[in-house]
Amino acid sequence: MSYKLRLATQDDLDVLLSFEQGIITTERPFDPTLKPDTIHYYDLAFLIQHDDAQVLVVTYDDEVIASGYAKIKYAEEYYMHHGYSYLGFMYVKEAHRGKGINKLIIDGLLDWSEKKGLKEVRLQVYDDNANAIKAYEKVGFKKHMVEMRLV
Repeated sequence: MSYKLRLATQDDLDVLLSFEQGIITTERPFDPTLKPDTIHYYDLAFLIQHDDAQVLVVTYDDEVIASGYAKIKYAEEYYMHHGYSYLGFMYVKEAHRGKGINKLIIDGLLDWSEKKGLKEVRLQVYDDNANAIKAYEKVGFKKHMVEMRLV
């Protein structure tokens, strides 16, 4: 048995929606502004079928155990890049964490981004989410800007 990277399909939606809620549950302690009821960050059905996005999953023994997406975003006029690849929806089931799955997904998304002609790649992570920051730094991401709020 080995990990396999593939494109997500509409048939994966139920498990992907559960991953989304896993992400939200993990992020709630970092963001007191999130509504307490069920929320959704992503329109996964749209992202799966859209040409300007790619949703990838990793399977292990035919079970979907991880996900991530890249989508094209357009930059403000004052940036040197016209568009960039925005990564999100990064999730790995707990039993498979620490095994290089995040890198497998990011490498696949970077390959798609490069084929789309996008050299700038960005993502967002909560400043207090040390585990996520460590995982992203491990694959080459660097902190760029900190968003602040008045409480």
